[in-house]
Amino acid sequence: TDEPTDEPTDPAPGATCDVAYTTNDWNTGFTASVTITNTGTTALTGWNLAFQFPAGQQITQAWSSQATQSGDQVTLTNAGWNGTLAPGASTTLGFNGTHGGTNTAPTTFTVNGTTCD
Repeated sequence: TDEPTDEPTDPAPGATCDVAYTTNDWNTGFTASVTITNTGTTALTGWNLAFQFPAGQQITQAWSSQATQSGDQVTLTNAGWNGTLAPGASTTLGFNGTHGGTNTAPTTFTVNGTTCD
């Protein structure tokens, strides 16, 4: 019998990624800029970026992606216009958020379940 699995779907064969994450912080708020680069040899189509906030941050508004958050788990899914990243291509997205006085950056990012550099 075929049973469904909960395993993440890897990007296309040979596709890998690099994520650059920077913030501009103030009091209890911040703006984040995230650049995803396809460092693989095949196109990455239909991506989702997942990470965990380490200090209770909450996203309040996102652009160039659809953001969902459950507790400290965040998933950003491509917008209609940036869903395919050719080899070497990148896309930059961003979001505003709140924090309780400490805005520690996430340490691990995955794209379609594969850990990025």
